Amino acid sequence: MKDYHINIFYSEEDGGYIADIPDLGACSAFGETPEKALAEVQQAKEAWLEAARAAGKPVPPPRYRPAIYSAPR
Repeated sequence: MKDYHINIFYSEEDGGYIADIPDLGACSAFGETPEKALAEVQQAKEAWLEAARAAGKPVPPPRYRPAIYSAPR
């Protein structure tokens, strides 16, 4: 299985970095550095997937691709 795309960006409002996984609704995390945000969202991803499986809910396949990957070459 390919892995999910992760966005990481700085949030002025929160004073740190936010990492989110668009394919997994509401799966995001905060970190003081991009590396910490990435580590946190990877833990959140595992918890999200585990909770979905335990509840018998479908796990979406990785589909999100940033627009840069769909631009004509």
